[in-house]
Amino acid sequence: MTKFKFNNPDMPIIMGILNVTPDSFSDGGKFNTIDNALKQTELMLEAGADIIDIGGESTRPGAPEVSELDELDRVIPVINKLKLEFDCPISLDTSKAIVMQAGIESGVDLINDVCALSQPNAVEVVAGSDVPVCLMHMQGSPRTMQHNPIYDDVITDIKHFFEEKLQICENAGISKERIILDPGFGFGKSLAHNFELLNRFNEFSEFNLPLLAGLSRKSMLGNLLGLPANERVLSSVVAATIAMNNGANILRVHDVAETKQAVTIFNATKNGVVNE
Repeated sequence: MTKFKFNNPDMPIIMGILNVTPDSFSDGGKFNTIDNALKQTELMLEAGADIIDIGGESTRPGAPEVSELDELDRVIPVINKLKLEFDCPISLDTSKAIVMQAGIESGVDLINDVCALSQPNAVEVVAGSDVPVCLMHMQGSPRTMQHNPIYDDVITDIKHFFEEKLQICENAGISKERIILDPGFGFGKSLAHNFELLNRFNEFSEFNLPLLAGLSRKSMLGNLLGLPANERVLSSVVAATIAMNNGANILRVHDVAETKQAVTIFNATKNGVVNE
């Protein structure tokens, strides 16, 4: 049995973002105390979040690296408290093996890794557990990823990346049933790459795996529309709706209530209204 399993591809789910960092691009510093993190989690769950994604290191372009100890100090107490207070799945957004291991021992239900298990011992830690993992594509690193990203074809290149990662996981004993794929909007992609990725998102359905779309308040929306991060709620919901229509199963978002409305309308349109 795995800790978290995506069961219904026809019903997209909402992953609420909980950044316990001082410097995340949209909400850095707002929730980096346990009390504030608890309050935000409660609000997101009441608004309709299906899973909470906790991150202790900003991955915005140019963000400084965080030590293992600092990241552990940020995320583990919050995970432990949330596990006591709420009956909800918790995802841990990290690339460090030691943080993954501590999170797994604290009961997290999913590892969400922007580096797709490329850091030392990350594959081994996940393979030694029963916890699912989300593998994200990124060209370069958070410090360098937006320095002139180049692709032969953005979709084809990301597919090749996923094929290689899936083979690595298979060789390590991580079954496909435990894997979610995230093409990585904004991670080593130009504005044109990002919107081509959104337009062709459904091409990743050939992997027959759950697909995560993380578009919330991203710079691709701000750069297109000339809006700061705190004014990108509407554009984030529009982009999430396009992603759902193109096959996204999991939406990683800051604005849960607004996204929940879009998901409800999408589900009613695609699957019919259950109650009138």
